[in-house]
Amino acid sequence: MTDSQIEIAAATLVLLREDSGPVEIFMVERAKTMGFAGGMMVFPGGKVDAADIALAKNAELAPGYAELDPVDAAARIAAIRETFEEAGVLLTIGGPVSEETRDHWRARIVEHEETFSDFLMTTGHRLDVEALVPFAHWCPPRDLEKKRFDTRFYLARMPAGETALHDGNESTRSHWITAADALARADSGENAIIFPTRRNLERLAKSDSIEATIAEAHATPVGLVQPVVETRNGEPYLCIPEGLGYPVTAEPLAAAMRG
Repeated sequence: MTDSQIEIAAATLVLLREDSGPVEIFMVERAKTMGFAGGMMVFPGGKVDAADIALAKNAELAPGYAELDPVDAAARIAAIRETFEEAGVLLTIGGPVSEETRDHWRARIVEHEETFSDFLMTTGHRLDVEALVPFAHWCPPRDLEKKRFDTRFYLARMPAGETALHDGNESTRSHWITAADALARADSGENAIIFPTRRNLERLAKSDSIEATIAEAHATPVGLVQPVVETRNGEPYLCIPEGLGYPVTAEPLAAAMRG
């Protein structure tokens, strides 16, 4: 397999909360030393690993997951695990877990000393198959990127009693922010966002409540988004398909940040 054919399964989670004001999204700033999207504001997420695939087949710890498409099931677990690792948020069913216990398990999972399955078994927690809502599926074509992340995006409500905070390692800052404000900060140069993040923020900004955001996700087909370069009025544009819920489907290639 050549470098141009590398494809990495990944998952991303858009955490949503809504108090008395507009819908806010949890975003983190990746450390500048990270190999992909260093210094960029992103949603929590990461690669699908073998332990995620195995956990998706465990009927006791992940009830209902065996009924899902296997790729979707493993990606959902990766999104939940990565959100726990990166932000300390548990999207599981079970009793209270102390900060000391969370810190212990987050470190061990990140260092691959134990797995998320081990954490679930030890704490008596279980995965909730209804916790995540499929939102999008992005993967660049082979002729556009050398390292191709085949990424599934999910929505989830921020659970009551949970606190989200960057890990200080892979991510150095974090924000609860509206989609519109995140876009405004990127436009002003305060933050940087890559092309898929911008498109997803624009889509999220269309809805004014969590219910509306989730309803839009349910009503919109999760088709594969594969950006392509097209020439428009003599200028190259990075474009995505119409009909998948995105209000903006093209951006000048020179302006598009690609990680």
